[in-house]
Amino acid sequence: MGLIAAALNAGGNQLSNQWKEFFYQDALPNEVLMVAGKHQTGRTTNTKGEENVITNGSTIIVADGQCMIIMEQGRIVEVSVEPGAFTFRTDLAPSFFCKPENESFWSNVKKNFGQMVQNFTYGGNTAVVQKVYFLNIRLITDRPFGTQTPIYFNVKDSRLNFESDVELRIHGKFDVMMTDPVKFYTTIAANQAYDYKLSQIEGALKSDISDKLQDAIAEINTDGLRPSGLPGKKKEIVESLKQALQWEDKYGFTLKDIRLEQPKMSPEDEATLKELQKAYAMGGNAAVAAGMALNAQNTAMVNAASNSGGAMTGFLGMGMANQAGMANTNGLFQMAQQQMAQQQPAQQAAPQAAAPAPAAGWKCSCGHEGNTGKFCAECGAPKPAEQEGWTCSCGAVNKGKFCAECGKPKPAGAPLYKCDKCGWEPEDPHNPPKFCPECGDPFDDSDKV
Repeated sequence: MGLIAAALNAGGNQLSNQWKEFFYQDALPNEVLMVAGKHQTGRTTNTKGEENVITNGSTIIVADGQCMIIMEQGRIVEVSVEPGAFTFRTDLAPSFFCKPENESFWSNVKKNFGQMVQNFTYGGNTAVVQKVYFLNIRLITDRPFGTQTPIYFNVKDSRLNFESDVELRIHGKFDVMMTDPVKFYTTIAANQAYDYKLSQIEGALKSDISDKLQDAIAEINTDGLRPSGLPGKKKEIVESLKQALQWEDKYGFTLKDIRLEQPKMSPEDEATLKELQKAYAMGGNAAVAAGMALNAQNTAMVNAASNSGGAMTGFLGMGMANQAGMANTNGLFQMAQQQMAQQQPAQQAAPQAAAPAPAAGWKCSCGHEGNTGKFCAECGAPKPAEQEGWTCSCGAVNKGKFCAECGKPKPAGAPLYKCDKCGWEPEDPHNPPKFCPECGDPFDDSDKV
């Protein structure tokens, strides 16, 4: 009875596997990296075909963003990332409905009979394992990550004469893509009977980023770079991480992009940097230091007025401190005045030194300069009378209502102005600025032409 049952099972299985199968997979969400393909039965009579058999001539549809892998007897035999219909050819699951080319009908029958005999030797079961898998090769974006433990960032600032390692916690998002599906299948998700989800490997990816991030940041660290400047170095950090991670050789993935949020320092390190910056500002500018000291004293007075032991008690305690504090504040203000006194002559000397020396002689209305006689050496025009007429913005001296050189009308509201220190003339001679832009001398009656 066992032999008869085995023969019936062998024949029944072989006949049920004659129908060609059709495989198709809808778009895979970001959370799913691989699924096992299932026969598309629907309203057909192919309802008894074995799940582990892909009949010769079966069709597999590969959609955009997918990779198809066929495993046969434990090894990969077909891979396709090209969208379209793929026809599977195999000798392990022959079919009367798909006769190979250059093969006779009876040869195909012989193959089917041989497969049925083989099934009989296995108690009626089909000794063939064939599976199709669909893998997600689309870009997967906006995966959050964060450092579980602080990483160290070396802050160097030659202005502050400061160098120290501060603790940073860095968060952000990264984009990843499966670029080697075969590597992913063989090393990570081989022969899965269920869906393989991103969450199963995402922890390892995030851990790798955290491990390599400190080295990547150390490579781009420069003198004066603050933690707040790290997002601006994204391109350098991404390139460094790509070289360090080598995900394609390890997992079959490639890091495509990474976006860093503002790093967070420990409260202690942040307070230390702020104090150093404040000290640098006070040390470089006595006026700033004096203002901060005076503000601190004013704050102390307000606090003294609200003293729980009475305002008088607070003011008595504050008075002794102010005796020394006011002396320091006054000294800082005196130092600030000295700094300003030293800077003003240097600022005034610079534009005066830069002012061009006036040309010798007088300038004619034709534009020729350097005339020394009573007549212009270029056009013969007589030398204009000094302090007579008005000077146009183009430089010509005129007596009439219009400039003889450019035709501009005489400005209303004379007198005309010209700097008596450096000779600079305003574009509107009758409406000069309050101070000469060349030397800083104020315009007054002594500058009237």
